[in-house]
Amino acid sequence: MDVDLQKVSAIVDKYQGAGGALIAILQDVQVEYNYLPADALKSVAERLNIPLISVYGIATFYKAFSLTPRGKHLITVCLGTACHVRGTKRILGEVQKRLGVKRGETTEDKQFTLETVNCLGCCAIGPVMVVDGEYFGQTTTAKVEPILEKYRS
Repeated sequence: MDVDLQKVSAIVDKYQGAGGALIAILQDVQVEYNYLPADALKSVAERLNIPLISVYGIATFYKAFSLTPRGKHLITVCLGTACHVRGTKRILGEVQKRLGVKRGETTEDKQFTLETVNCLGCCAIGPVMVVDGEYFGQTTTAKVEPILEKYRS
């Protein structure tokens, strides 16, 4: 993917080049490209006059950031204890089967990225699956396909 460095510069300029705004800048870059391209990270480091390793340090520390392209829709399946005892492994297996990917992977058509987390903090409605910030509680294997269908282009 080609990175439009003018767009990256505009994002940095929006924060007046403040190094303290690095996380916000990276969030905006990720919104623009759906991940953090290496060329964009280099440009941010140069524009902020900070070491590239510092930018990568932030980009790799926070799970919200991705250095590889993500799908249009982000699916998160909770693997926490409460969800686990309610069958989340079956939910994860069904999502993997329906999409043809494993956790941490993106579908070939770039529509879905599947991730897991250790807890979403909504144990009472587990097992929980989240798509683009929309929570689906008390998920069953039978509910997986209708949920995915809602987001298919």
